[in-house]
Amino acid sequence: MVVKLYGQVTAACPQRVLLCFLEKGIEFEIIHIDLDTFEQKKPEHLLRQPFGQVPAIEDGDFKLFESRAIARYYATKFADQGTNLLGKSLEHRAIVDQWADVETYYFNVLAQPIVINLIIKPRLGEKCDVVLVEDLKVKLGVVLDIYNNRLSSNRFLAGEEFTMADLTHMPAMGYLMSITDINQMVKARGSFNRWWEEISDRPSWKKLMVLAGH
Repeated sequence: MVVKLYGQVTAACPQRVLLCFLEKGIEFEIIHIDLDTFEQKKPEHLLRQPFGQVPAIEDGDFKLFESRAIARYYATKFADQGTNLLGKSLEHRAIVDQWADVETYYFNVLAQPIVINLIIKPRLGEKCDVVLVEDLKVKLGVVLDIYNNRLSSNRFLAGEEFTMADLTHMPAMGYLMSITDINQMVKARGSFNRWWEEISDRPSWKKLMVLAGH
């Protein structure tokens, strides 16, 4: 059965789910929700996602929202299909979960407001909070140093294999790399840059970029 994903393919959170689908070889259909016209806030979408965000999925009678929860669900449901995103042992899975949590609580809390201020707000004709962005960049640099140290002795965040720990970072990283200052911050950190160049060369990412019109 084809999974219906409600969202906008250029948005980071739907991209997280789409990357999971592409890595696992799961058939999907994208039902476009136009974020620029705030379609996600309309009553019909609020029935799928009561907080007015994207993505949401429908898989037969099963419905789910929140991109990380959706990705974990399908990585588990199709554990034996496509890329193993969860880890090969209890200990490995714990490390995958650890770095996936790091993405949520240490990386994304900085990356998201940077992207909103430097990319989303200008597109909507809104003013960027320059002071906030500069503060966030400093904090992001500290976080990237920790990642760089981790990746100096590990090919991927959870070890020697690509997992959900890496995948969950990719949509925000794609946006950050389009920002000159951040791009330079990444390239100045050799191990982190090597990691990004490798994961962004994966077929799933290339297919996603085609879907997103890049």
